[in-house]
Amino acid sequence: MTTRKYRYYTLSTFLSILILLSFSCNQEINDKATIENPFSGPSPWPEIRKERIQKLLPEAMKTAGTDAWIILCRENNNDPIAHHIGGENAGGQALFLFYLEGENVKSVVFCPIGEATALADLKIHDEVIPVQRGNSSISDASEYIKAKQFKKIAINSSFENELADGLSFSQRKTLEESLGRETGKLVSADDLIYEWLSVKLPVEVEIMTQAAILTSKWQYEAYASVIPGKSTDADIAKFLKKKMEEYGVKDGWSPDQNPNVNSGPDRGHSHSTDKVIMPGDVIQTDFGIRVYDMWVSDIQRFAYVLREGETKAPDSVQFYFESSIGGNRIALEAMRPGVLGYQVDKAQRDWMAERGSEPVMWSTGHPVGYVAHDIGPNLGGGLLPDPTVRPAAMKPLKEGMLFAFDGFHAWKLPETGTKTMSVEETAVVTKDGARYLMEPQSELILIK
Repeated sequence: MTTRKYRYYTLSTFLSILILLSFSCNQEINDKATIENPFSGPSPWPEIRKERIQKLLPEAMKTAGTDAWIILCRENNNDPIAHHIGGENAGGQALFLFYLEGENVKSVVFCPIGEATALADLKIHDEVIPVQRGNSSISDASEYIKAKQFKKIAINSSFENELADGLSFSQRKTLEESLGRETGKLVSADDLIYEWLSVKLPVEVEIMTQAAILTSKWQYEAYASVIPGKSTDADIAKFLKKKMEEYGVKDGWSPDQNPNVNSGPDRGHSHSTDKVIMPGDVIQTDFGIRVYDMWVSDIQRFAYVLREGETKAPDSVQFYFESSIGGNRIALEAMRPGVLGYQVDKAQRDWMAERGSEPVMWSTGHPVGYVAHDIGPNLGGGLLPDPTVRPAAMKPLKEGMLFAFDGFHAWKLPETGTKTMSVEETAVVTKDGARYLMEPQSELILIK
């Protein structure tokens, strides 16, 4: 009887453990499944790309004064614009032609026959013309182009913009030889690509809003994990890298310098070091993520490590922080359609002078979107005697443009060097002004 009872309890205990383990495993799976990850589904880029071609490209071509645009795509050394037009999977060389037809843009692709079916399946282009083996896409397309009698044909060759400079020397030479007299109509696609890529659709703004929210949220969580006297700048960076891994997002820029965490003197664009975070330190984290392998965020958050007996930051540090966010708010207020980039920078520089900031070499801001430093007006040059020497700073802001921009206040450190508060936010230009994508940092993060 005792033996049976022992066996019964042993079996019962064993089953209970199995149930608990099963519950624990299921709970872990459920916890992972319930992470609020706005980027867990399929990428919306394929449909957004079509919409950008249909809605934004016609106006960009008109503004740039071109009625046709040629892009050559190929494997291993592809054009930077390939992903925007459906040419990212090119093997043999394909020629993509966009041209105005009334108020719309028509697209025709001359594609190697072995890749034409897959490209047509994407349903991006009006027509995909297979190029037979042994033939040249450039030669076949040239006859088509000659018959159209275009006035200005844009090609990706530029001294100003690397994203508009994808055409190699040999490709251009072959294209010119094939076009013959039409070569005289070739112009740089610099202005066209600028006009097209600098403006984002509302759906893209929403995606970037979600990316900015996560980027900021994770920085707050990273600061909450800091143990003064033990944690290092690199530890904060590792925390954020782990978050990226959990959510399946990528680095917003060079992985070695993202995030850039710095609790010491200014280091500029740099990697995070093994410096131990100590009481009295001001910590800067410059962090960005790439979502859907397409859109990038760029946000900076600042924290102060309380010394023993402190319950708030010293008046001097609080002043620096308030000056920083004040400069950021002034820059936002200066943004609206028609304002030139340097005028936004100038508005903040005047504020910095009023608050007694040390000089800061960085521009107030830059466009952000498909890369951290995207195409668009530069928010800089406000202190130059002649801002026209910086052409990008003379460009007007337009509705739908997005900017990552800092509020600056720099001060000299007692030992050596400077420290700069540069709280960085992201805003979109609206019809009559600009708005933050998310709630900006308004209070200095305090670490005990």
